[in-house]
Amino acid sequence: QVQLVESGGGLVQPGGSLRLSCAASGSISSINNMGWYRQAPGKERELVATISRSGITNYVDFVKGRFTIYRDNAKYTVYLQMNSLKPEDTAVYYCKQLIKTISSAYFIDYWGKGTLVTVSS
Repeated sequence: QVQLVESGGGLVQPGGSLRLSCAASGSISSINNMGWYRQAPGKERELVATISRSGITNYVDFVKGRFTIYRDNAKYTVYLQMNSLKPEDTAVYYCKQLIKTISSAYFIDYWGKGTLVTVSS
């Protein structure tokens, strides 16, 4: 089995920074795309950023220039550096990794349980 564990969330003032981490563990053979999503209270989950195995990144407009996604393939970990945080960035942040396990012939999306980010003064 595979587990994804996020960390790094918390309370931060507007304009502050946080770095989220998401580490995968288990019988992993290979990991393809990784991504971060978020869900604010009363809203649907939305995409924040993705990164391919080769490091190609994509960001939604509302985080461009403020957030940076990067990964460490050797550690099965994806990061999200968040700068210039705004109150509207408050949400539960989830990571997703497209993983092929040792016993599987296919890549499957795995999700973490989320980490809460609160931006408030």
